[in-house]
Amino acid sequence: MMKLKQISVSIENSPVRLYEVTKAFGDAGINLRALNLVETGGGFGLLRLLVSDVATTRRILMKKHMPAQVDEVVAVEIEDRPGSLANLLKFLLDANVHVLYTYAFVGFSSGKAVMIFRFSDNDKAIEVLKKKGINIIDAETFGILETEK
Repeated sequence: MMKLKQISVSIENSPVRLYEVTKAFGDAGINLRALNLVETGGGFGLLRLLVSDVATTRRILMKKHMPAQVDEVVAVEIEDRPGSLANLLKFLLDANVHVLYTYAFVGFSSGKAVMIFRFSDNDKAIEVLKKKGINIIDAETFGILETEK
């Protein structure tokens, strides 16, 4: 599976809320594979997560009365050097695929960066990027269990 299941949840912008949520995940043995938190205004933030166990994470959030949305995203490994992202985006622009949002971190292997994308058309983006020889990272490589054990 080339698409990853990402959990998005709105959390209160308070000193302890992020701690409480991540502590609950840690206590349940859930490993955070990627995390992005952005302020959305009105005292809230949008927390986007790639986690080692999607189903358990959703259960924890439901118990905390924090409804979560699951979206499909695509993880792409690119060279960690100037111009790499622009080159990738040009392939997508030429194919009329648009980035809805993205976040990044230093990759699994030396000299690489990992970009997490939500595209206007994830399947088309995967097809275009694979044809260009760009490495798409799957759930297994990411250490993500997407279904019940």
